[in-house]
Amino acid sequence: MDPVVIAIPMGIVIGLIVGAVGGGGAILALPILVYVLGEPVGPASTASLIVVAIAASIGAGTLALRGQVCWRIALTFFAPAAVGSVLGTIGNHAASDELLILAFVPVMFVAAAATWQRARHTHGDDAGECPAADPSQIVVAGLGVGALTGFFGVGGGFMIVPVLTLWLGFSFRRAVATSLVIITLTGLVALASHLAIGASINVSLTIALAVSTALGALVGSLLAQRVPQAALGRGFALVVGLLGVFLLLDTLLLGGPPSG
Repeated sequence: MDPVVIAIPMGIVIGLIVGAVGGGGAILALPILVYVLGEPVGPASTASLIVVAIAASIGAGTLALRGQVCWRIALTFFAPAAVGSVLGTIGNHAASDELLILAFVPVMFVAAAATWQRARHTHGDDAGECPAADPSQIVVAGLGVGALTGFFGVGGGFMIVPVLTLWLGFSFRRAVATSLVIITLTGLVALASHLAIGASINVSLTIALAVSTALGALVGSLLAQRVPQAALGRGFALVVGLLGVFLLLDTLLLGGPPSG
């Protein structure tokens, strides 16, 4: 079957997750591009930035209209994240495919465990107020997430949401909305860095995946308002953890990602 046709349902699934839980879409986008659609890891990491940045912008717009974005923290977070994404991009092009995947796995496990822990202590579904956050905490978190965004070619939401909830005291709903704004901005910077140093993509495949992901993100952001916060957090943690197990087993036992 034509990979472009396969990309459409895959993109809808990615978008649903991005819109519902404020990230995690690139954790799916990267493996789907590599394992399902047959893209090499390098071009796939660049394409995943396009896909997730578009999906995040759709989800962010929907939730911003509901007043759930903490704009001051989102914009403060973005500046150091942009710097980190440039540094991460340099590392991305210096690393092998196997190293990228193996380094990705423990990050996924940490994100899954942190999100599950937060979901256990979530009570009620009120978005609450935007917390007062120490600027130094935001800068450190932004640098770290930005570096991950550039290095792995991901939106960073799988780490932003746990950081916002566990470290900065956000409710899950506000963390999702604010994360989507940050993902959009840092993803665009990381994408520009990838393209500036000569990264290439499969244009038709990327467009198909991006458009379908945007549709899924719109639906996901609307559905998320009807799902309890704790359930959203646990679902996100399970998806990330299971995918991490798959990538680890594949790389160590089944020969790793396709290189062609």
